Amino acid sequence: MLTGYHVAIIGGDARQIEIIRRLNEWDATVYLAGFDQLNESFTEAVDLDFDSDQVEKLDAIILPIPGTDDEGKIDGIFSNRLIQLSEEWLKRTPKHCQIFTGITNSFLTNLMKTVDRSLHPLMDRDDVAIYNSIPTVEGTIMLVIQHTDFTIHGSKLMVLGLGRVGMSLARIFDHIGADVSVGVRSSKAMARVYEMGLTPIDMNKIHESNMECDILINTVPHLVVDQQVIKQLPSHALIVDLASKPGGTDFTFADKRGIKAILAPGLPGIVAPKTAGRIIADVMLRILKEQNRKENSNE
Repeated sequence: MLTGYHVAIIGGDARQIEIIRRLNEWDATVYLAGFDQLNESFTEAVDLDFDSDQVEKLDAIILPIPGTDDEGKIDGIFSNRLIQLSEEWLKRTPKHCQIFTGITNSFLTNLMKTVDRSLHPLMDRDDVAIYNSIPTVEGTIMLVIQHTDFTIHGSKLMVLGLGRVGMSLARIFDHIGADVSVGVRSSKAMARVYEMGLTPIDMNKIHESNMECDILINTVPHLVVDQQVIKQLPSHALIVDLASKPGGTDFTFADKRGIKAILAPGLPGIVAPKTAGRIIADVMLRILKEQNRKENSNE
């Protein structure tokens, strides 16, 4: 339970709806900003007044998964207005106030150092990423089925990257019956791919490798699916890029070649926002409880 905790949720998407529900279940006092167009009514929540003394009570602030833009502005799907996160406002929060975001950027990271507040980029955590890989895989399967006219079973599929999401993708598509290859850079990762019974591809020599496949799924957040790779793909091939914007694919060249390429970051929030919201809320609860234990032990 979070009885006595004051938590502000500023902007976001459908994942925040589940976070609000969970916080209400845990008896926290919830303040909302950027939800003026929300159809659902959260009678337990309070509108966040940035000019009031509410800020002086906050134990935590929850930002959207994308965090802020490069100027500190916060967006959300439930409001037409941008909210500016400022140094002056954050300095009014209690010293123990913790800031949660999905991903961070240089502005947000530097701002937290300036105001001396703890920042938790949740998507950098192994537990969040691994939990999130489940709806990511399901969403990827959905996209592949929607945008191909052949079965996954028996198709030649390539996953670039064997991180927390890449490993789940490779395993599940192998179980479905695809002929799976995995692009990796380290000898350790190549050994893991071999142990999984899949075909390793050395991404350090990607332009010397045979990259021809029916489905190409990229998880690497820099340009790897370039012109030389795309030239090897058959016209019916599908590229699904799961990396954060702008992705790791030359989408312009893929379009010129007549190859369907989809940029699909943030799939958990699109295909399973309720589950994705629960994942975030549960991890935040553990962090807040741990902080509370530390504070109590120091008293």
